[in-house]
Amino acid sequence: MSGILELLNSDLGKTIVNGVAGQSGQSTDKTSSVLTMALPVLMGAMKRNADSPEGAAGLMGALSGKHDGSILDNLEGLFEGGVDQSVMDDGAGILGHVLGGSQNNVTNALSQKIGMDSGAVMEILKVAAPLVMGYLGKQSKQQNIANSNGIGDLLGGLLGGGDTAPKQQSLIESLLDGDGDGSILDDVAGMVLNSGSTKKGGLGGLLGGLFGK
Repeated sequence: MSGILELLNSDLGKTIVNGVAGQSGQSTDKTSSVLTMALPVLMGAMKRNADSPEGAAGLMGALSGKHDGSILDNLEGLFEGGVDQSVMDDGAGILGHVLGGSQNNVTNALSQKIGMDSGAVMEILKVAAPLVMGYLGKQSKQQNIANSNGIGDLLGGLLGGGDTAPKQQSLIESLLDGDGDGSILDDVAGMVLNSGSTKKGGLGGLLGGLFGK
């Protein structure tokens, strides 16, 4: 997930966290924690969907159209005065499509782990989902991805690759399919952080990079 870590550690990272926190009425620390744990789960769910030809084709169509990455070009405008309802509705649609029947399971696990109301967690995810799709859109364009194999490879690369990738995807699958709890999120987040380019371990290392400490 070095790609996602790069997004969170970039100049856009603080803008994203502050904007999402303002929209949801949550602290930046808790918002950062939700995003750190939720983004790999969303990516893992997208990868699972893209494993089928139909799912890959649908994702590629979205990335070449509505979710081409332009949403990231003016984040200040996106968050100024509150995120537009159409963006929130789009996020809800993305979550419903990607997570399916596991949506409440994921939301409840994040709520339990971070100590945040599940409604507030969902609010954060609704804002984050279009941003994740926009990031994928930019990456697919930059890498000239033109087929379903390419989109699967892109998602696999964002999930870290290497020897830990199958185990990490298995953990994500168990959260999506079962009655997974916060402990799975700990494992997923730990594997994501350890597979990234940062040498700082744990959530604190990511948050330190996120806020430039």
